[in-house]
Amino acid sequence: MTISQALERIAPSRTTAMTDRAFELRAAGRDIVSLSVGEPDFATPPHVIAAAHAALDAGDTRYTAVPGTQRLREAAALHYARDLGIALPASQVIVSAGGKQAIFHALLATLDPGDEVLIPAPWWVSYPEIVRFAGAEVVPLHTEAASGYRITPTQLEAAISPRTRWLLINSPGNPTGSIYSAQDLAALGAVLARHPRVMVLSDDIYAPLRYLPGRHATLAAVCPDLADRVLTVSGVSKSHAMMGFRIGLAAGPEWLVKAMARLQSHSSGNPCSISQAAAVAALEGPQDFLPGWCETYRARRDMVVAAINAIPGLSCPVPDGAFYCMIDASPHIARFGDDEALCLHLLEHGVAVVAASAFGGKDGFRISFAASEAQLAEAVRRIAAALG
Repeated sequence: MTISQALERIAPSRTTAMTDRAFELRAAGRDIVSLSVGEPDFATPPHVIAAAHAALDAGDTRYTAVPGTQRLREAAALHYARDLGIALPASQVIVSAGGKQAIFHALLATLDPGDEVLIPAPWWVSYPEIVRFAGAEVVPLHTEAASGYRITPTQLEAAISPRTRWLLINSPGNPTGSIYSAQDLAALGAVLARHPRVMVLSDDIYAPLRYLPGRHATLAAVCPDLADRVLTVSGVSKSHAMMGFRIGLAAGPEWLVKAMARLQSHSSGNPCSISQAAAVAALEGPQDFLPGWCETYRARRDMVVAAINAIPGLSCPVPDGAFYCMIDASPHIARFGDDEALCLHLLEHGVAVVAASAFGGKDGFRISFAASEAQLAEAVRRIAAALG
């Protein structure tokens, strides 16, 4: 018995693999602080939970339209206009079972063997695997902490070829917390304007979690002349602590949304009806809790960055958004061989983190500070002890 060549091209997610290993060790009685998964530790807002209960009580347990209920697509259009500055009709929005599914469907619906996809590295672990599953080729655009983990217009221009089909942008970024300003995006947009075949997938799932002054900037809003070839991904998992509800949103040109819906009709069908009702409440309801959550994350970030930078051989830039720190551990790598071995060493000392190489980086690891202050303090203490 064999598996398909498409599946052979991809590797399991190393973030979920480390999280699963942490669960196994805990089940065996080990005390493990897991900072490997990006999952808000706040409770889902009460009005969202109430909407889910109301939908169950009303018997809203039937199939819905494949791309989502009209009510949720309209609420999503409100969200895109209010929070991201992108005005579009509900017909240009699709609802999926998480943002990952939206990305998967967008790329599978548009890529052919031999196509190229430009992905800034470090990247979210699933981006290159989805591209490879589709039979296309990953073209890494390597970035450094010194440049804020952002690609430059010159770098983008040099990477585009006749086979380039997509550019992926994630801001705020996972795993680095990097943010592209409106000026950064305008400069990239000027390059893209010269290459009309290149589409852009803008992953803005962490947009509410930024620690810089000013409004979040996204390419479709900054460069409206490019909007007809930009897919903007959003959702409620990170902003409203609704990870298990599995609701993702994507907005873009109507032809692409229809193509994604065609594929979704044969994969999952419609997203969960109860989750869709809850997402309506999340997007239309009060948003006043978000600044408080963001300030809590900011305090955790500052604590973790200071503590990590105090450990000999580790360095960490200050992330501008999301809830991750990308840590350089290159002075320690010779002791272990590679960053994967380093992370296994830290796991043996009771801390689960993810190797930088899982994200297209090297010689370090990522931690999530979406955990309590006490857990973070204990994790950093264990890291220091393990490397001491």
